[in-house]
Amino acid sequence: MLAIESEIGRMFERVPFGCHTLDAEGTYQSINALELAWLGYTSEEIIGKKKLTDFLTPASQEKLHAHTLDTAAAFLALKLELVRRDGGRMSISLSALTHPSCDPKLCRALIFDQTETRALQSERKVSAAVFESLAGMFITDRNQRILQVNQSFTELTGYTAQEAQGQTPRLLSSGRHTKGFYQAMWAALMEHGTWNGEIWNRRKNGEIFVEWLSISTVTDLSGAVTHYVGSFIDITDSKRAQDQIAYMAYHDALTQLPNRRLLLDRLNQALATARRSSLHGAILFIDLDNFKHINDTCGHETGDRVLVETANRLRNAVREGDSVARLGGDEFAILLEDLSSERMESAAKAGQLAEKIRAVLAQPYLLGNYQFHCSASIGVDLYAHTETATDLLQHADLAMYQSKKAGRNTLRFFDPTMQTALSQHIAMKNELRQAIHQRQLRLFFQPQIDHRRHIIGAEALVRWPNSNHDMVSPTEFIPLAEESDMILQIGQWVLETACIQLKAWENRPLTRHLRLSINVSAKQFHQSDFVAMVKQVVADSGVNPALIKLEVTESVVLKVADAITKMDALRAIGVHFAMDDFGTGYSSLSTLTKLPLNQLKIDQSFVRNIGLKPTDAVIVQTIIAMAHMLNIEAIAEGVETEEQLAFLERHGCDCFQGFLFGRPVPIEELEAQLVARAALVP
Repeated sequence: MLAIESEIGRMFERVPFGCHTLDAEGTYQSINALELAWLGYTSEEIIGKKKLTDFLTPASQEKLHAHTLDTAAAFLALKLELVRRDGGRMSISLSALTHPSCDPKLCRALIFDQTETRALQSERKVSAAVFESLAGMFITDRNQRILQVNQSFTELTGYTAQEAQGQTPRLLSSGRHTKGFYQAMWAALMEHGTWNGEIWNRRKNGEIFVEWLSISTVTDLSGAVTHYVGSFIDITDSKRAQDQIAYMAYHDALTQLPNRRLLLDRLNQALATARRSSLHGAILFIDLDNFKHINDTCGHETGDRVLVETANRLRNAVREGDSVARLGGDEFAILLEDLSSERMESAAKAGQLAEKIRAVLAQPYLLGNYQFHCSASIGVDLYAHTETATDLLQHADLAMYQSKKAGRNTLRFFDPTMQTALSQHIAMKNELRQAIHQRQLRLFFQPQIDHRRHIIGAEALVRWPNSNHDMVSPTEFIPLAEESDMILQIGQWVLETACIQLKAWENRPLTRHLRLSINVSAKQFHQSDFVAMVKQVVADSGVNPALIKLEVTESVVLKVADAITKMDALRAIGVHFAMDDFGTGYSSLSTLTKLPLNQLKIDQSFVRNIGLKPTDAVIVQTIIAMAHMLNIEAIAEGVETEEQLAFLERHGCDCFQGFLFGRPVPIEELEAQLVARAALVP
C-alpha cells in the first residue's frame, strides 16, 4: 500500500493542478509543488502544521464546513477562494475524494485554478464586445468569402449578415478605384500582413461613402493564411470637412476664386511648363478704379456684391484653362498659359484679352435699384522661362500702377525700366524712414493773405532735405509715407512742431494773431485716438487752440457721422477746420451743410486755369458763392498771377495763398517777410 501511495504522490507532483492530502482533522499530510507555489509556503511550513481551512476566506470556510465530507461519500466538488501568503486571493475549484484502497483516514483533494478560466471568459466577452463595436467588421475565409459581419457592418453598408455571407468585399465596390489600386492593396497585405487606408465604397442603396479600412491576416502555426479580418469606419463627414478646410485655404471666401496662395502655386507650375515648352504666358493684374468710393458711400455689403459680380464677369471672359484669382480687396489676377512661342504674338493675345476684360468691367453694375460704374486699371507682364512667380506678380502690379497714373480705365505692359523705378521707390522709402528717425524733416511755411493783403497766417508744409541736401518733392515722399504708418509719425510731428511755433509767436505782437493751417491725412484722421492725440498736443504745448486750423480733404470726411463727431469734439476746444482741395472729390452740398467747417480751400488746379478754361472759372465762382451761402470762409490756393487774383477778388474770395505772395520758406524767412511788411506800414 505504501508503494502505491508513494507512486500516486509522485504522479500528482507532475500534474498541472494543485494536489494535497488531509488527515481526519483536516491537517495537511502532503502537498504538491504547484499548490505550494500558489500558497507561497514551503512543505515544511505546511505538512503536519497547517489545515486547509487556514488558507480559506471566512466565507469559503463556512461553505466547506457546511459540506464536510461524509465518510460514506466518495466525492465532493466546491468553488472556494484561497488566501495566499502575500494576501492575494485566488479562485479555485476543489475536488475531494477518499481512496478506500489506500488509507481511509486520508482525504485527497485536487485544486484547479479558476483565474485562467475566468480570464479566458472575460477575453471572449471583450472580443465579442469589440466585434460588435461602432466600427464595421467582417471576417472572411482564405478565399475572401465573408463568414461573419457585425451589426455596425449592416448599419454602415445596408447589407444584412445573410446578404453578406458568402460574398466577397467586392460587394461594396464603388467603381472609383482602379484595378491597380486593389492589386497594390493585396500585395501590401500579403507582404506585411496588414493594410490600412482610405477607400471609397458603395452602400446597398447606391450611396457612395468614404471609409478608413484596416485589414489583417490570420495565419495558422505553419504560417498559412486562414482568415482575413477587416474593420472600417465611415469618415465621409470628416473627409468633407477636411476638403472644405483645404478648399478655404486656397480660395477666396467671398468670390470662391483661387486666392494668392493658389495662384502662386499655379504660376510656379506654369513657369515649369514654360521652361519645357518654350511657350510664353502672361499674368494680368487688375485693380478696380474708385472702388473705395462705393464702399464708403454705399457700404461694404454693396461693395462685396460688386466684387462677386466682378469675379463672375472675369470667369466668363477668360479662356477655358485660364486661372482667375482674387488677391485681396479689389485686386484680381489672371494667369494665361501657352500663348505663343513668339513674344510679340503672346503680347498681342494678352493685350486683346486685357482689353476685353476692361470693356466687360466697364459695363454698369445693376444691383437692386441702383446702378454703379466701376472701371478697371490693368497691368500685364509676360513670362517665358527665366522669371519667378513673385517677380511676375510684382511686375504686373507695377504695370497696373502705371495704368492708374495714365488716367485709369486702361492697361499697361511692364517695362524693365519700371523695375529701376521700383528699386528707387523702395530705397526712397527706407531713406524716409531713416529721416523720420533721425529728425531730418523740416517745416516750411507759406503765407496766407486776406483781401487787404495782410498776412493772417500760414500753411505748415513738411519738407525733406535728403542726404545730398537736396529737397525731395512732397509729391514723391508723401505718397510713400501714406503707403505705411510713416504718415502717422509725420502727421504727429508736424502738429507738435506747428503748435510749438504758434506758442513762440504768442509772445510777439507782430505774430501773436497768426494762425497755422496743418494738413491731416486720411489715415491719421481715421485713427481711433485722433481727437485724444490732438488734445494732448495742444495741452502739452500750451497753445491757443483757436489759432490751429486743421485741413482735411474730401476723402477724409466721406464717413460723415464719424467726421462730425471728431470735428465737433475738437471744435469744442476752439480748433478750426478747413476742407482742402475742394472740388476734386465727392462732397455734396448736403455733406457740406453737416460738417462744422470754417473754411473752404479752392483747389489750385481750378485757380491755375482762370482765364484759360471758362468752365474752371465758373467752378471757382460757384465754390466761393457756396462758401458764402454756408457762412464759410473761402480761400484760394495756387494764386500766381495778378489776373487770377483780380478774378478772385472780383467774386468775393476772402483769402489767398500762392507764389504771388510767397513760396513755402523756413520759419526764419517767413518772420523776415513779416518784419519787412510791418516796416512798410506807416
